[in-house]
Amino acid sequence: MATYAIGDLQGCLTELLALLKKINYKPKHDRLWFAGDLVNRGPASLETLRFLKSLGKNASFVLGNHDLHLLAIAYGHGDLKRKDTLGDILTAPDRDELIDWLVRQPLCQYDAKLNVIMTHAGVPPCWDLETTIKLAKEVEDTLRSDSADQYFSEMYGNQPDTWKKKLKGMDRLRTITNYLTRMRFCDENSKLDLDSKEGIGTETKGYAPWFQHPSQLPKDCHIVFGHWAAIEGKTRMANVHALDTGCVWGGRLTALRLEDKKRFSTPCSTDRKNP
Repeated sequence: MATYAIGDLQGCLTELLALLKKINYKPKHDRLWFAGDLVNRGPASLETLRFLKSLGKNASFVLGNHDLHLLAIAYGHGDLKRKDTLGDILTAPDRDELIDWLVRQPLCQYDAKLNVIMTHAGVPPCWDLETTIKLAKEVEDTLRSDSADQYFSEMYGNQPDTWKKKLKGMDRLRTITNYLTRMRFCDENSKLDLDSKEGIGTETKGYAPWFQHPSQLPKDCHIVFGHWAAIEGKTRMANVHALDTGCVWGGRLTALRLEDKKRFSTPCSTDRKNP
């Protein structure tokens, strides 16, 4: 039995099927983890979502910012952007079933035996393992409650940009969400810079990639994340594994076997330099 963590799909179903074939995925023996951004910008968001849902208990997921964007629109908040490829989902006959399944997915996965934690964007330096799991659950519980509509109506925004225990209400939930699904750069106090989106070396003075700051996680804990295509899957950290290798942008789709940290990848099947 093996567990494979797979980077941002963003509706690239053809590449996912090719990658599963390459790793010789066996549904009765292997498990799949998906690092979020399951849909959007790629050519087959609807078909991808249906396929992922069909995997049942063989697969585990975390929500990414694009997935939350879809949910916000489905709940009547937020607008489709020019490059979004979510229209087919929103008009599908099984739309409600798919949205109900998606909104019940978590923001964090942790396997104590493998000693691996996965979120879409990473784990901020100011949170330890227990805090990360606990705060992710606060958002997850909200998404599964009658408060989901209010959450999506106030989800968007860059403030507050620094975690404080005293945060309450939507300021608290928005901050947790931004750390887990949008984070790239932060300062030594975990203050977020959500405007900078390029690679390492482009950050504002005083900021650095979140994983270059001292972590509060156990030293032997491995972090798996997606979200940041510009770093091309490279962190130069032995226990921090970036899986977004830009398939939707014409790059590759990558899987990491969690037991031995071996990587597998398959190239984008079409020219998507400007999706």
